[in-house]
Amino acid sequence: MKERGEKIAVLTAYDYTMARLLDRAGIDVILVGDSVGMVVLGFDNTLPVTLDMMIHHTRAVSRGAKRALIVADMPFLTFQLNMEEAMRNAGRLIQEGGAAAVKIEGGGRQIGDTAKRLVDIGIPVMGHLGLTPQSVHQLGGFRPQGRDSETAERLLKEADLLEKAGVFAIVLESIPADLAARVTASLKVPTIGIGAGPQCDGQVLVINDMLGFSDGPVPPFAKQYAQLSEQIVSAARAYIEEVRGRAASPEGRSQ
Repeated sequence: MKERGEKIAVLTAYDYTMARLLDRAGIDVILVGDSVGMVVLGFDNTLPVTLDMMIHHTRAVSRGAKRALIVADMPFLTFQLNMEEAMRNAGRLIQEGGAAAVKIEGGGRQIGDTAKRLVDIGIPVMGHLGLTPQSVHQLGGFRPQGRDSETAERLLKEADLLEKAGVFAIVLESIPADLAARVTASLKVPTIGIGAGPQCDGQVLVINDMLGFSDGPVPPFAKQYAQLSEQIVSAARAYIEEVRGRAASPEGRSQ
């Protein structure tokens, strides 16, 4: 798609029903993100998400989507400790979860070596640079990255390292649009942007943000295509009114 100049559409999903609907819509890639911890499970960040949680949600998504490429996040401490753990855990996401590929966060030599080893044993890997949520404490919060020349050059080098390691795509999160454009132009593999401007080869959004499906704050870069939370609250209130006898019953008959 990058060679043909076609943009890649990516959305997250965490359950069977949403995966089935996104697949019907024609989405290219479904990312089972460890963002499930924040938007579904109510955690403050992604760090409490476990491998078993990811396998559970990935398995549900894989049952719902039959056409889209399913990529599963490797959660915190499932790939950083040692190579054996990384291979075992990535294998579980493929074998038990039904994912077609995994995503790992970060750059540097260790992450590059891990990505290469996973690719070597037949597990496709997507990279993730810029704002890496699993490093939220090290980064001092969910802050944009790559704003100075030093960090920008480091990110360019990390992207090159990941490409040489064999990743098939790289997510670029919360970096300046001009830097994302430079990274995109420097790589043969596609870049998937989230808060990184329009020049990436594709875009990804968290489905709850995109649908207006949560009460929490929405990132400034996340365009909302619907406001489902308000519709759900309104529908629930109408149901409550009917159940309490102040309107027609839920069966449609007067009490």
